[in-house]
Amino acid sequence: MSAWKPLHGYEMVVGLEVHVELKTRTKAFCRCKTDYGAPPNTQCCEVCMGYPGALPFLNREAVHYAALAGMALNCTVHEYSRFDRKNYFYPDLPKGYQITQFDFPLCTGGHVVISTPDGEKTIGITRIHMEEDAGKLLHVEGGTLLDGNRCGVPLIEIVSEPDISAPQEAVEYLRKLRQIIAYTGVSDCKMQEGSLRCDVNLSVRLPGQPMGTRTEMKNLNSFSAVEKAIEAEYRRQVLMQIEGEAVCQETRRLDARTGETVLMRRKENADDYRYFPEPDLTALRLSKEELSLWERELPEMPDIRKARYMKEYGLSAQTADKLTVTRKVAEYFEKAAGMSRDAALMANLMVGEVFRLMDGEDGDILLSEAALSQIADMAAHGDISQGSAKKVIAELWGREETPAQCVERLGLKQISDPELLRQLVQQAMAEHPDLLEGYRKGKLSLKNALMGAAMALSDGKANPVLMRQVMEQALEEE
Repeated sequence: MSAWKPLHGYEMVVGLEVHVELKTRTKAFCRCKTDYGAPPNTQCCEVCMGYPGALPFLNREAVHYAALAGMALNCTVHEYSRFDRKNYFYPDLPKGYQITQFDFPLCTGGHVVISTPDGEKTIGITRIHMEEDAGKLLHVEGGTLLDGNRCGVPLIEIVSEPDISAPQEAVEYLRKLRQIIAYTGVSDCKMQEGSLRCDVNLSVRLPGQPMGTRTEMKNLNSFSAVEKAIEAEYRRQVLMQIEGEAVCQETRRLDARTGETVLMRRKENADDYRYFPEPDLTALRLSKEELSLWERELPEMPDIRKARYMKEYGLSAQTADKLTVTRKVAEYFEKAAGMSRDAALMANLMVGEVFRLMDGEDGDILLSEAALSQIADMAAHGDISQGSAKKVIAELWGREETPAQCVERLGLKQISDPELLRQLVQQAMAEHPDLLEGYRKGKLSLKNALMGAAMALSDGKANPVLMRQVMEQALEEE
């Protein structure tokens, strides 16, 4: 990320609205499937397309998932909440209204802790409410097409407090939010597929002044887009303030070509949406017993797991952070660590080589936990070098061969027998009497040359640590 600096002393005030698609099998208020990538208009019905007389019914699994997300984000999950109609016209909204939550959201009052250059910072979460997604418009030559497959897909909207004061903080908050939600399993949080989307609310002010007029930037679907949009809109608003122009409340978007934000429409207020209680759904009531049962389903969260790895396995904060990046990676590591005699070495191999071979943090790990632990143990025991361990991991990636068979086939087994190493050292000394004589006369650096000669005699297969010990012992005896 680029280093951002304030302009002319103006502070940036940012809040994010993050829409997360819940990974339920069916939609929020009907039985239509939610499979990504299905042919257009094959996963919609009278309910999600808003046919007259078609009545919605609540998907309880969506409520379950939304509550889990709220618990993971330190929110209060309310026993009573209610659905409302948000009324507006847009071509991707066949009903002419969206079922959402307004006055009584499911969750309130959470927070996320992020890392910044100045230390940890807490970003407050105002609310998490449930709602349904709109359809998808496809603009083609001569017209616009509507795909109704996404209509009615269950979403949660996570609304942050305006606690973000730099573009990098916004990106870090989004990363942390995505990590936590993905850990719970309620969403895959794939931004490239639209299952996590972000709207940015931004205003500027001088220190000590009241909040300025905010603008909203819609449908940002990558971390880089969020960062660029924030930087561009901040710059635009500061220049307007300096020139004495009034900032208008409006909705804007990022123009990827110019890198600037452009006007979409004047921003609406809540009154413009004419919210009122959804007449076709009863209020949502959850019992304490139900909430308690759901809370016990939560996995160990990333920050807690990271601290445990540092304590239990003696890992650095950086290594532990990488090993908890996703729940899949963390569970793979723990299973492999349970089989290994040297979990710290195995962690380093995983961070260095396994991550290199994965196709991104969500990629498949094509090496069994047992194989990785065996490779780490072979390196720890001195049977192979750490460099050879990396070769074995790469060689076995996606193959059925065992580590022992691979080491044998590639001839990577190290010489660790003390007697054989002593013979190699004696041979090196005999073949290089000038180096030995120079060492005797005080040129201690020649020990490395003798070491290199002995390693060469072994074709590089000698255990370097044991070889150095034998070499030093032999030189002391001279």
